Amino acid sequence: MAKTGERKAQILQTLASMLEDPKGERVTTALLAARLDVSEAALYRHFSSKAQMYEGLIEFIEQTLFGLIARIVAETHSPPAQVEAILVTLLSFASKNPGMTRVLIGEALVHKNTRLQKRINQLHDRIEAQLRQCLRLGGDGFADASVPLANLLLCLVVGRWHQYAKSGFTRGPEGDIAFVLSQLLADAASTNSGWATDRA
Repeated sequence: MAKTGERKAQILQTLASMLEDPKGERVTTALLAARLDVSEAALYRHFSSKAQMYEGLIEFIEQTLFGLIARIVAETHSPPAQVEAILVTLLSFASKNPGMTRVLIGEALVHKNTRLQKRINQLHDRIEAQLRQCLRLGGDGFADASVPLANLLLCLVVGRWHQYAKSGFTRGPEGDIAFVLSQLLADAASTNSGWATDRA
């Protein structure tokens, strides 16, 4: 008989795998219980609600992504290289975890507890803050552009996540991120004010 921790992990893994359905159909507790060959009551012995199951997925995403990002920051000394590695990590995570991508973009959270969407928004904010911090350490050109550039890079990542999910997971999210980033960073570094525009 599976221990409580093992059973909870199994439930979350099964939920994540069901979210990988390209059709993006709604996952109900009845379907989840059937996939696990248990009763719905058995599910609720481990999670008080369906929202708590999704919260478990978000916790896994947070621990995994920010653990990887912390390692990148600690082991990579060039700020631009840190930014590139973080972007690659975010897109690679989505590629390897299609079901989690639907959580990251909030699609799987529609009609769920609003607290869950707020937590995903906070996750996005943390990623943007980390990108901004890396850019600030990249010298004056990057520092001046850190706020708009970090936001633009986050939008790029989230856009790729959406594109991946909406394509039924057929269009990989990675693309040539190194080329895109090099163009953005080159433009930011070439101007003192970073992304400044002439306004009449």
